[in-house]
Amino acid sequence: MIGSTLAARAADLDTADPLAHHRKLFLGADGVQSYLDGNSLGRPLASTVDSLTAFVEEQWGGRLIRGWDEGWLELPQRIGDQLGRVTLGADAGQCIVADSTSVLLYKLARAAVAARPDRTEIVIDRDNFPTDRFIVEGIAQERGLTLRWIDVAYDGGATPADVAAAVGPQTALVLLSHVAYRSGFIADIPAITAVAHDAGALVLWDLSHSVGSVPAELDAWGVDFAAGCSYKYLNGGPGAPAWAYVAQCHLATLDQPILGWLGSADPFAMGSAYQPADGIRRLVSGTPPILGMLAMREMLNLIEESGMPAVRRKSELLTAFAVEAVDERLATYGVVLASPRTASERGGHITIDHPAFSAMVPELWRDGVIPDYRNPDGIRLGLSPLSTSFAEVAVAVDAIAARLESAGRDTADSRPHSGPSTGG
Repeated sequence: MIGSTLAARAADLDTADPLAHHRKLFLGADGVQSYLDGNSLGRPLASTVDSLTAFVEEQWGGRLIRGWDEGWLELPQRIGDQLGRVTLGADAGQCIVADSTSVLLYKLARAAVAARPDRTEIVIDRDNFPTDRFIVEGIAQERGLTLRWIDVAYDGGATPADVAAAVGPQTALVLLSHVAYRSGFIADIPAITAVAHDAGALVLWDLSHSVGSVPAELDAWGVDFAAGCSYKYLNGGPGAPAWAYVAQCHLATLDQPILGWLGSADPFAMGSAYQPADGIRRLVSGTPPILGMLAMREMLNLIEESGMPAVRRKSELLTAFAVEAVDERLATYGVVLASPRTASERGGHITIDHPAFSAMVPELWRDGVIPDYRNPDGIRLGLSPLSTSFAEVAVAVDAIAARLESAGRDTADSRPHSGPSTGG
């Protein structure tokens, strides 16, 4: 049973939650008591079933090839503009949906170093998501560049001071994440971007773990480039296409490396030489993944209805309750919080560490409690503001506590016992 005080507090918070009514809009799953992995794969909206079915039957099946001329080709930029307006603080014409996060990060990073041809260094932190690190390692090898690594606190992330110590006259690009994938630490985008610009460098931000959960103001912050996925807090589904942002000031000179027909000025001219399209479309390479972006549009509509300030407020309350629950129920078993304790410094998830977690997560999944695991010892509790209840947090923390308590009893029972003492 959940600790009565914790369960009661969760019930009170759910009752007071102004966004609670949105939870019924998401599809559930039989046997799942607590889904705390929306920061890896968001639950689908029930309306997505209807929109996908209608598209297959009425547009794909009904209009066939005519659909490209009737709006499909414009869909990546239309959804990109909505994404920019609702979640990114970006004016129209700077965001587009295309490719995967890895491909878009490569395109933007490669374009950034090409825009600084006389510079030889890329700055990135060692605890960034593997894709980000691997991409800049590949670009560095390809272009003969040097990587400058930032070491960050395990429960934190890169700070303006860290970046200031790493950048210099040879820095071409700084690549960092808005929210750290492991700790949930929120980077100070405007301050770090200003530090990089003062050094003459460009900045590429990965917003995969923040978009749809933590508001951004990319235009106001002076960001050069950004990219992120759409299957976490944007609920686009497994393998949903990613998105990219290019500041207006860079669009005319963007020199992206993967030249494809739909990024050309006149795709259907089938010309013999490549001429880039004007605006954000020059970042496109191949045919847009239409089916893959429809679910993302459904979630953007819901976020726009709710408003990002309300979404962020719910996210802060969820993570605060999770930290409180961990302190109350798990700290006594040696569980350590590996995320910031201040709500304004963390995104939509927290990480907790314990040596038993690697073996425990499969057991939790089997019993319908679904967080995720990150090496070496971390359980991430991902709290998607529009679909996660406070009760789910209490259920998960209690399930973890029960297993740690049971393991402690088993260990104690296996120890040799001394005989009764005899007083002398």
